[in-house]
Amino acid sequence: MTLYLVRRLAVLVASTAVAGVVVFAFMALLPGDPAEIALGVNATPEAVAELRAQFGTDRPPVTQFLDWFGGLAQGDFGTSYVTSAPIGPQISDRLGVTAVLVLGGMAVALAVAVPLGTYAAVHHRDPLGAALSALSQVGIAVPAFLAGILLVFVFAVRAQVLPSGGYVPLAEDPGEWLRSLLLPWLSLGLVQGAVLTRYVRSAVLDVLREDYLRTARAKGRGRTGALWRHGLRNASVPVVTVLGLQLATLLIGAVVVERVFVIPGLGDLLLNGVAGRDLLLVQGVVMVLVAAVLLINFVVDVAYHLLDPRLR
Repeated sequence: MTLYLVRRLAVLVASTAVAGVVVFAFMALLPGDPAEIALGVNATPEAVAELRAQFGTDRPPVTQFLDWFGGLAQGDFGTSYVTSAPIGPQISDRLGVTAVLVLGGMAVALAVAVPLGTYAAVHHRDPLGAALSALSQVGIAVPAFLAGILLVFVFAVRAQVLPSGGYVPLAEDPGEWLRSLLLPWLSLGLVQGAVLTRYVRSAVLDVLREDYLRTARAKGRGRTGALWRHGLRNASVPVVTVLGLQLATLLIGAVVVERVFVIPGLGDLLLNGVAGRDLLLVQGVVMVLVAAVLLINFVVDVAYHLLDPRLR
């Protein structure tokens, strides 16, 4: 297991380095000069050249990449081309908000998918089990931003029990913090919960057909007891893989949901950077999101080996 962890860590580091090259190259290929954008169309060539030297964009691309990636390793994301403010504190301030949003959405998805998917599998011949399966299929077709708009209409506009947007820090008011995140959590979690329900149902159905579960039933255990004692851990192995993909999807979906609910997270920072043509800020946020996806995949791989002893 230790050797496996070392190998996976090496792959994680190498993947992060390759991702850094891809992100940097993609941003470098975009049209527009940060110095010309910052100074405007009436800037003189001398002023543009001076600002390029200040930004460091007059150096060879390889030198720029090595300085940027070396700074990332030390937590230095550089300085914004537009506001001249350090990028690192901006990202760190908003990273916590996005992390809470994603983890809360995943908690909602699991709370929906595990019981409903298990019930739909155990009762797959019953009308209610078939109805749950069909309902999850409908939920897959609903994008997170549309779910957010519908939830705002129902709970904020009609019922007026939850705010339609905005964010209150936890330290300022825990109650309002929770109320401000309920609709974003639901909009992310219900959609991903519908997707995850299908996988939980399929995994539990496969387990129900296994010989060891029939043997447990034959030895006197009830259906629920046999499934709880012998089935759910085995059913969780394929679900964990899908869970990692769902976390990555939630991370990307949070970009849109943050804009819908006016939440100051990484997605809002990314879209503001794109709108302001702040390329270095966009580059830093994209790199953080990519690194988060790679880290999620690493954790899923390790969890997969811990759950399934055959892989060890």
